[in-house]
Amino acid sequence: MSHSLPRLSVVLRLLAASVLVASATVHADDYGDVSQLLKTGKLAEAQAKVDLYLTVKPKDPQMRFLKSAVQSAAGQPADAITTLTALTQEFPELPEPYNNLAVLYASQNQFDKARTALEMAVRINPGYATAYENLGDVYAKLASQSYSKSLQLNATNPQASQKIALLKTVLTPATPAAPAAPAKSK
Repeated sequence: MSHSLPRLSVVLRLLAASVLVASATVHADDYGDVSQLLKTGKLAEAQAKVDLYLTVKPKDPQMRFLKSAVQSAAGQPADAITTLTALTQEFPELPEPYNNLAVLYASQNQFDKARTALEMAVRINPGYATAYENLGDVYAKLASQSYSKSLQLNATNPQASQKIALLKTVLTPATPAAPAAPAKSK
């Protein structure tokens, strides 16, 4: 009987490991399915899949991140901001939610909020090139606003006029880089 216990233990460990591998594969498929539905514009289906998944795993950061992308694509920026803000509070170590939050803020001309979010993203991940690009765009937009204010106060300021013209060429189109793709689960 003592020989059967070690074998049973090994079998149970192998069974548990196979369940974990199968579970990870299912989750990867769910993420891929939602991403594909999002890419093909099937937003209602993507939202339904996200909602179903989150009923089982409501704290999953990657699926919640995808939820924000679906909300944003569906023209629900306030909901996407709420979702991303919750992610930044619960998972402050993830830079992608900060980047996407900044993109939404910038699209609403809330450049100070966008700057703050992007500065946090690059503080968390100093190698995050997209966040740095977006931060540059936000800084340029803020600079343009400052030069415009300077011209309002002194309409004969030729340097401010030149700087505004230069920034307009840099900012056309004046949209930040694309939102981040969902981070891979670890």
